[in-house]
Amino acid sequence: MSFSQENLLNQLTELERVAGKPTRYVLAFSGGLDSTVLLHALASCRESHGKPLLAVHIDHQLHPDSSSWAQSCARLASRLDVDYVCEQVTVDGTAGRGPEASARDARYDAFSRMITAGDWLLSAHHRDDQAETLLLNLMRGSGPSGIAGIPAARQFVDGWLVRPMLGESRDDIRAYAESHDLAWIEDPSNESDEFDRNYLRQEILPRLDSRWPQAGKRIVRSAKLAREAAELLAELAALDLAGMCTAQGRIDLDGFRTLSAPRQKNLLRYAIQQQGLSPPTAAQLQSVLDDVVPAREDAEPLVRWPGVEVRRYRNQLYLLPSPEAETHGGVELVAGAPRGLSDEIVKAGLEIRFRAGGEEFRPSGQTHTRKLKKLL
Repeated sequence: MSFSQENLLNQLTELERVAGKPTRYVLAFSGGLDSTVLLHALASCRESHGKPLLAVHIDHQLHPDSSSWAQSCARLASRLDVDYVCEQVTVDGTAGRGPEASARDARYDAFSRMITAGDWLLSAHHRDDQAETLLLNLMRGSGPSGIAGIPAARQFVDGWLVRPMLGESRDDIRAYAESHDLAWIEDPSNESDEFDRNYLRQEILPRLDSRWPQAGKRIVRSAKLAREAAELLAELAALDLAGMCTAQGRIDLDGFRTLSAPRQKNLLRYAIQQQGLSPPTAAQLQSVLDDVVPAREDAEPLVRWPGVEVRRYRNQLYLLPSPEAETHGGVELVAGAPRGLSDEIVKAGLEIRFRAGGEEFRPSGQTHTRKLKKLL
């Protein structure tokens, strides 16, 4: 079945069962084939869906023609009588992530500042993107949640990130564009097989299709089944966590140890995700089970990965943002007790950190130093 405005309206209505009725559609508009088709279809049937529409173009400033691409997007939005915003971002290539991931982070950070309660951020991902994502995650050794690929809808800041074209093929989307005489931007980086996704698109998926017709459609079916399995695992983890979460980011180890190893890993992945922390690799997760959970009572076990620290204290597991990451909450010094820190010490500057080991101090009114660890 070819892509049509009627198909789009039906899919948007179906997605309301998950995300509720939106107050506004905010389209992630790159100017490429897929988002151009989605913008045209949304604008053409706006009387039917009845939602305000905003097209947002993110200029990553990574290509010499990026400013002219933004102008082309503005012209199309104007022709379709759609509100348009262009946001320039700076892609941080020093964070240890690849260029694609860094650009995606910058892009979604910009989108997050524009989404208000009730908004749907619409993305033009389609069936072929889903197949590519599943294969990429297989090559990375991902579990069910990775093999599940791209979700059709998920919460995003105060709104939802929704992908109404996931069931459409790239060929059908192109046919719609040609039938409506649409022009779109061709990013030359999409032709380079230096990027894994392009290599899959240009070299691997066509060979799979020639051997197994409709291979992409079958892969997407597997992704759907994997998503159902991932959702069941998340439900199980939520039940397990409810019985042993003593506070946000803390897990009681007495209850944790009663679980099988697979359920322990499932719970940790879920709890880490709920904290908004970056996911661990399989090796990092195993280190938590091998080095942190069974450590002796007076030890200070630690497993860390970028942005995350997992520690143990008084028979509880702590899932924490690392000191260099954005932290939650704060500490305020308030005068009031008759004894405490002198003004001179406070003015000299204070630092809060974990104990490194070997610290000594002299308690007030005593002549000898003592080990901090012994006092604690």
